Amino acid sequence: MKVKVFATLIDIAGKRVFEVNGPQTVGELLDELDGLFPGFKKELERGFIILVNGKNIEHLNGLDTPLGEEDTVSIFPPAGGG
Repeated sequence: MKVKVFATLIDIAGKRVFEVNGPQTVGELLDELDGLFPGFKKELERGFIILVNGKNIEHLNGLDTPLGEEDTVSIFPPAGGG
C-alpha cells in the first residue's frame, strides 16, 4: 500500500511517500512504521488523523480498519498554530 505522511512525520520517516506491504489493519501498519522509523508512534501520541483512501478511520473501524495492497493511507500529526 502507499503511505503518505505529513509535517513532522516526514522528518521521522525521511520521505513523504513510500510503499509498505503486509499490514492487514491500520493498527498493524502503525506498528510496522514504528519498527521501520523508531519514534513514529511516539509522535502520534499527541493526536493524529489517518485517512484510508480519503476516508477518516474514525468513520470506519478505527485502528481495526482493514487495509489492502491497493489502498492509500495518509497520516497527519496534530496541526499547530494560532
